[in-house]
Amino acid sequence: MQNLINLKIKLDELAREKNNSKALFSAPDPLQVAKIHNDEFIALICALFAYGNAKNMLNFLKKLDFNLINLNEEQIHKKCKKLKYRFQNEQDIVQIFITFRRLKQEISLNELFTKAYQKEENILDAILVFIQKVKMLNNYESYGYTFFFSKSFENIPKSPLKRYNMFLRWMVRKDNLDMGLFDKIHTKDLLMPLDIHTFKTSIALGLIKRKVYDFKSVLELTNKLKEFDFYDPVKYDFALYRLGQSKEILKYGN
Repeated sequence: MQNLINLKIKLDELAREKNNSKALFSAPDPLQVAKIHNDEFIALICALFAYGNAKNMLNFLKKLDFNLINLNEEQIHKKCKKLKYRFQNEQDIVQIFITFRRLKQEISLNELFTKAYQKEENILDAILVFIQKVKMLNNYESYGYTFFFSKSFENIPKSPLKRYNMFLRWMVRKDNLDMGLFDKIHTKDLLMPLDIHTFKTSIALGLIKRKVYDFKSVLELTNKLKEFDFYDPVKYDFALYRLGQSKEILKYGN
């Protein structure tokens, strides 16, 4: 019990230290680009491209023309010539922006995610509804396109859904780090954006026992952090991520 209390004290201190713009810009992070634009659609694009080497990902986002989402589909095809990122080839990126264009013309992300969430106050429902909506708007299929938006699921997904949970952290939490553009989703219902750095750090700190990187580990970690802050468990996400990314973990062992 004392170890847990000590760990909470350390993580609370670390969250205060890291949840700000200065810490955000100390190392590559997609939120750096998202905050400049302060737009829900651009933020989701940034989040869904947030995989692979952090520096390469950030360089790609900085060069990306987000105005593509406002062009007609013929223009999108022309403007995406030779554009690619890891698993997404030129055609994948064309279709990604076409999908976002169609979505933006129909509904805001705030409304889409919030309506789905409010039925059961369940974040997972909101993510699933978005993925299903993408499928309805565009039947294009490829490995890169499907990886970008993620596969649909029933009940409990296998994937940690890190990129969606990270996006929702940005949108729902409001402080010197996160943007808080969605005001009708409660922070207590957010799920940890579990990436491999956070996963390994959480195991090392004794926050989770599960050794499989999957959605069940997301639930285990989120529930453990609710013991530290029931109403805002995800406030610890960025601090835990930076601990793993920077190799500072040894300083915070229990």
